[in-house]
Amino acid sequence: MAPIPRRRFMQQSALAVLGSNVLLKSTYAADGFVTANTRFGKVRGIETGGIKAFKGIAYGADTSGPNRFMPPLNPQPWSGVRDALEYGHSAPQNTRTAPPLALASRNLPVQGEDCLVLNLWTPALNDGRKRPVMFWCHGGGFTVGSGSSPDFDGSNLCRRGDVVVVAIHHRLNALGFSFLAELGGSDFAASGNVGMLDIIHALRWVRDNIGEFGGDPNNVTVFGQSGGGAKAGVLLGMPAARGLFHRAIMQSGARSLRIVDRAQAHRNADLLLKKLALGKSDVRKAQELPFSSIVSAYLSVMADNPPTVETSEGFAPVVDGTNVPQHPFDPVASPLMPDVPLIVGSNRTETTVFSMGDPASFSLDEAGLSSRIVALLGQQAEAVLQTYRRVNPKATPSDLFFLIGSDHRYTGPAMKTAERRAALGKAPVYSYFFTWETPIENGKLKSPHSLDVPFVFDNVRISSHMTGGGADAIALADRVSSAWIAFARTGDPNTTKLPKWPPYDAQHRSTMVLNDASRVEKDPIREQRIAIQQVLGFA
Repeated sequence: MAPIPRRRFMQQSALAVLGSNVLLKSTYAADGFVTANTRFGKVRGIETGGIKAFKGIAYGADTSGPNRFMPPLNPQPWSGVRDALEYGHSAPQNTRTAPPLALASRNLPVQGEDCLVLNLWTPALNDGRKRPVMFWCHGGGFTVGSGSSPDFDGSNLCRRGDVVVVAIHHRLNALGFSFLAELGGSDFAASGNVGMLDIIHALRWVRDNIGEFGGDPNNVTVFGQSGGGAKAGVLLGMPAARGLFHRAIMQSGARSLRIVDRAQAHRNADLLLKKLALGKSDVRKAQELPFSSIVSAYLSVMADNPPTVETSEGFAPVVDGTNVPQHPFDPVASPLMPDVPLIVGSNRTETTVFSMGDPASFSLDEAGLSSRIVALLGQQAEAVLQTYRRVNPKATPSDLFFLIGSDHRYTGPAMKTAERRAALGKAPVYSYFFTWETPIENGKLKSPHSLDVPFVFDNVRISSHMTGGGADAIALADRVSSAWIAFARTGDPNTTKLPKWPPYDAQHRSTMVLNDASRVEKDPIREQRIAIQQVLGFA
């Protein structure tokens, strides 16, 4: 990328900052350019309000052509100074399937296979300080999204906690998770997990370079929400990731409890080749096709074979026996990194956001509720409904639909994740339940999927489309982001801003309920948890 003339870039930066004041209410003028060294070459970022931001730094080589389906490689070193002023390519994907208010797909950058890039925010460069590093994995399942949403801007976390924030892009869907080992031979042995290997490659970049950016390579927290939380969970069970991070946070990421088994992954890859009109001996020809052809074939496979709880998302991390030896938390938590402290939790009504295109779901009658829950739970529907009605006597049919769906998809698995991780008996596990309700959409979404993200990043004004940006949201963001920063610094989320937060165990199930008046509860939705975990086969 050719350098942008200084005067023009500074004018553009000033306009961008002024435009954001509607949300931020405070002006941070662009202070000027800053330059940092990486092991591959120098990069130039921009300083704004004392925070140095670098966007689109290459941590890996282009993944197209012969590098497609292969483990990541280092980028070629460069001479001179490379601009890191604009977001880099998003991984190839289809954004039509992204639900409304999907943060990871908001303002999605241009897609391309030269997508192994990261964004970084830091208070200082090469000053001898060793700041905690907060390494963000974006959501969107294993299929869509990027680390370049404005909602993931790390500036406020840096200012609040004197930390370094890193957000990455990596390969997704069929380009990141096509298990071709049994079709293409040993050269493709890792193909089913290259999207996760990209994340590990980015963690190695952090290990080797973060000191130049004021960070501590020996104090790295991997955190993420939704698919990003699941990625953090999968990393806990990957041998190649051991020692590259030291704490983990899984926000609504319990779908890593079980990932894709080898047989299912092989079937998915076989179906993909058939959609591409390629024989089993033609795997290498798939490296020569436009990436749009791969994504289109993947979408066609998924349309014919919708994912289920058992098959995860079809093209997702696979238990290949090498890169991922076992399901991350099933039947027990992976024992690979028992000394890594963990925060895990979910939101109370995660699934409301997925129903924004389905107005009827917000005005169900009893018959409509029953038919939907039967479709979800089968013969166990009526027993579960009886439990939820008894525990929530004032709930409407729509309320019950969203509570059951949210617990089934997120909260039940999250609580089982916490239980099984705590059973390792090593590092502490901290559980949370986010119940604050957003005023947007006249309050009908309550506590939807992704609502916690702006509070963690201290970006409730930037993300006012999710939070409303009011004073109560700002106050809760102060408490939540401070807890996340404390955990990144020490492995303990306790601060003076929240009640004492004890670790989780199967006896007490102590959980921080995050709301305007946060509190610790023991097993806060006990009857619901038991009912839904029985359905899921966890009890």
